[in-house]
Amino acid sequence: MKFTKPGIDALTCPPGKRDAMFTDSEVKGFAIRVNATGSKTFLFNYRFAGKPRRLVLGQYGELTLAHARKLAEAARGKVLAGGDPAGEKKAIAVAHQQQAIENAKQAAANALTFAALTERWASNALRDSSESHSTEAPRRLRYNFADMLDRPAHALTVADIQNRLDDVAENHPTTARRLQSYGRAMYAWAVKRQLLEHNPFAHVVIEGREVSRSRVLTDAELGAAWRAACQMPYAFGPFFKLLILTLQRRSEVAGMRWNEITPDLTTWTIPASRTKNGKEHIVHLSDPARQVLASMHRQTDAKTGATSPLVFTNTGRTPISGFSDAKERLEALMAQEQASHSSGGQKKAGKKPSALPVNGWRLHDLRRTGVTTMARLGIGPHVADRVLNHIEGTISGVAAVYQRHEFLTERAAALDAWATHVLNVVPDVGIEPTAGNVVLLRR
Repeated sequence: MKFTKPGIDALTCPPGKRDAMFTDSEVKGFAIRVNATGSKTFLFNYRFAGKPRRLVLGQYGELTLAHARKLAEAARGKVLAGGDPAGEKKAIAVAHQQQAIENAKQAAANALTFAALTERWASNALRDSSESHSTEAPRRLRYNFADMLDRPAHALTVADIQNRLDDVAENHPTTARRLQSYGRAMYAWAVKRQLLEHNPFAHVVIEGREVSRSRVLTDAELGAAWRAACQMPYAFGPFFKLLILTLQRRSEVAGMRWNEITPDLTTWTIPASRTKNGKEHIVHLSDPARQVLASMHRQTDAKTGATSPLVFTNTGRTPISGFSDAKERLEALMAQEQASHSSGGQKKAGKKPSALPVNGWRLHDLRRTGVTTMARLGIGPHVADRVLNHIEGTISGVAAVYQRHEFLTERAAALDAWATHVLNVVPDVGIEPTAGNVVLLRR
């Protein structure tokens, strides 16, 4: 039949059949299928490579008859030219579908930014790590790659990472190596879970080898650091003094909580979650350490007014931070004292303090200084190792497996002896107490 609109409108599917096919007498292969439901679909039937093929042109109503006939004529032209319109349409549909899948994958990959990856790694892979590591590793990555946090993690190249670590290594080679280690572990975790395909941190190079630090403060330097700490107010004044007296790690002292300290202020128990080795650690508090704690007031939450569980906090909710700036203030006080001494007690106008005798030291060097001094005082290395919570230090191997004595009495005596030494190297130079602090000079 010659297709006309009235003729197509009148077409129906014969009773008892699911559909019926009607063909156009003007365009060869142009047809319409009428279903029992009443729906009508324009088709183009042809043969390709000796096999019957069918191209769906569209639904009647969505396509006008004139439009459908033009599509059929165009398809017939392709067939006459040796083409396969149905195959081409299917290939295009498959390509669009594949592109949609690729777009979805790309969107998901782009959503995993460096910041999101760091958060996901910390929440999963570091969940069972010590509190210090699970906090420090993500914090350092966020700080040193701050301008890359919003970039997709997969978009960071080896060159990006190499350039950044080269900048860090110029002044802080050890920090650069730590960052490489943290980043390599984080990306390896993501690659293993098929979140990423490549690990750019695995291919960067940090020149030189890591050299263990050997810096030990002299007695004069130790005394200068103590006197400077006595001039600083809460929170870093007491913090530096307890860092010296307890010889524990910076993050452990900064995160000290009141409920970790016995009511009589004699011992401080660092929970396993906050130690580097994941082992609970008991720290004896010498008399000077107890006096520092006794002089301090409980802090409150700046928002709620509730009493803070933290010993050192500026917000009431989080431990203190900004150690680099605080150490610079400590060194500035040490420099002022040195300049005053070098000028006979009077500061010369317009003259900067001379170079410190303590240049090049770090807060972590206090631990090495304490252990070295303990050796001078005749304290056994196995006791000193336990003071630092180095449980596999001097005693190692098979002996460490069977040696479970904690040397608590010996450790208490060692820290008492260390505290006495600290105060003995601090001559009375007339430093006035600052509010909220007790200045300990000599016993």
